[in-house]
Amino acid sequence: MARNAVRSVLLICLVMLTACAAGMSPQARSQVSYMGTFEELQQAPDRYTGETVILGGKVIETQVTAGATELVVLQLELNSSDQPRDNDQSRGRYLVISSQFLDPALYPQGTLITVVGTVRGGRAMPIGQLMYTYPVIDLVELKKWSPQSLESPRFQFGIGVGTHF
Repeated sequence: MARNAVRSVLLICLVMLTACAAGMSPQARSQVSYMGTFEELQQAPDRYTGETVILGGKVIETQVTAGATELVVLQLELNSSDQPRDNDQSRGRYLVISSQFLDPALYPQGTLITVVGTVRGGRAMPIGQLMYTYPVIDLVELKKWSPQSLESPRFQFGIGVGTHF
C-alpha cells in the first residue's frame, strides 16, 4: 500500500512539474512550418509569407489600433520549454499583430512572451533615425511568462522545519 502511495505522489508531482513548464499548446506547435533562423526571417520576411513560426521575446511597445493590437517585440532565443531567455542576446525585432484586443496594461514594456504566428511579410518602420524592416507575424497563440515562471523550479523534498527568504 505504501508503495502505491509513493507512486501516486510521484505521478502527481511529475504532472504538476510538466504543467508548470508547459510552453505553447501542442495544437499551435504542430502548425509551425518555419525551421530557419530568426536572422534569415528578418533579412527577407516577404520570402517566408505564409510560414508559421514560433518566436520568443520581450515586449518593447504595445499599440492598440482600430481592430487590432500590435506588439513590437525584441527577439530572444527560446529554451526547450518555449520560454524566452532573458539576456542580451537578441537578433532583432518583430511585430505581432492580433485581431483580439490585448490590453497594454497586461503587456507592458518588458513582458516576456512566446508567440506562434503566421508570417505576413515585412514592414519598414523607423527606430530613431534608422529605417528597420520588421517581420510581421499574425498571431495564432500567445504565452505571457511571469518572472517567477522563468526561474528554475523551486521545489524541495524533505522532512522538518524550514524557512524561505
